[in-house]
Amino acid sequence: MEELKAKLSGMLSDKLYQVIISNPREKGGVQKVKIRPVLVKNELCFQETKTIGPQVFHENLSREEALFRIMEHMSAFKQLEAESTEGKLTALVSKKGKVTVKLSAKGKSNAKSGPDLSHNRAKKYILEEGKPVPFLVELGVQTKEGAIVRSRYDKFRQINRYLEFVEDILPVFEKDECIHIIDFGCGKSYLTFALYYYLHELKKYQVSITGLDLKKDVIAHCNSLAQKYGYSGLTFLHGDIAKFEGANAVDMVVTLHACDTATDYALKKAVDWGAKVIFSVPCCQHEVNAQIQSADLAPVLKYGLIKERLSALLTDAIRANLLEEAGYETQILEFIDMEHTPKNILIRAVKGREKADTGIGGLTNTLGVNTTLQKLFDEK
Repeated sequence: MEELKAKLSGMLSDKLYQVIISNPREKGGVQKVKIRPVLVKNELCFQETKTIGPQVFHENLSREEALFRIMEHMSAFKQLEAESTEGKLTALVSKKGKVTVKLSAKGKSNAKSGPDLSHNRAKKYILEEGKPVPFLVELGVQTKEGAIVRSRYDKFRQINRYLEFVEDILPVFEKDECIHIIDFGCGKSYLTFALYYYLHELKKYQVSITGLDLKKDVIAHCNSLAQKYGYSGLTFLHGDIAKFEGANAVDMVVTLHACDTATDYALKKAVDWGAKVIFSVPCCQHEVNAQIQSADLAPVLKYGLIKERLSALLTDAIRANLLEEAGYETQILEFIDMEHTPKNILIRAVKGREKADTGIGGLTNTLGVNTTLQKLFDEK
């Protein structure tokens, strides 16, 4: 940690763009930390932004406090990225506490101006307002001038939120490898196109993305758009998730709003492929609702709406625990605000933890529940 501390000490100045600390070791608590320089009453401070569940907390720190706080956070996180006008620093912490530090001399040297030191600045999205992105214009999210269509602003925010989650896991992949991605239940493919654009066009990764959906007209339209924009690494296929056999090895599996047990088949295939990363936003979780039985919970389960919501949460908790037992570091994150859609839970799983019994089997037995994913995992 001393090497990291020394290099960070040199970066904490008005030349710093930001420090991002992500990938926490434990569930719950602080999920992500950002630190950037700000001017408060003409004095240079460093604003810490902590994300805890759906809440965000801000605190202004002195340079010494900021350095201490960063090193304190690194005992609970696995990844740090810091960028200034003079260079970029990356630090990864292994399970055994070994710290690997990489320092690149390439910073944002071509930027028109240095870091924004204003105390209250507008939200900066990965896909920026005012810069037209072809597929966003085609899909009606942006105008030709790059302005966000007011009625589609929630979709714009959702796309950027999704890309922030993807940004966190990028260190899992090597820059010189081709990332093979399957997007199950891609639908109209806003997020599939966004993923390709972000990884290939902005980040310059080699990617091969396949979108799969049951709607033939949607698949035909998405393929025509991919060809129109020259996205040669993006293809769309018509097919059922449970029956899909079109790949032998996949690096990343995405399943966003795949209905009911379709999510389970997608997760099982991801684990069988040994996918490094899994993103899942489950939808329409009916299975547990039809099975759950508990005398102790009877006063709660007698209310249909409560039973439905509790069953949906239990379904996703079961999935997350089963992924942990399969060797994945798993987080349950808030995808978008509740006011936009009730389906706002995202399961993000990164391969790398030791397989262990989470105890979820005992809970499901108590509740009389046996989900599709449990059955699939039992089919060894």
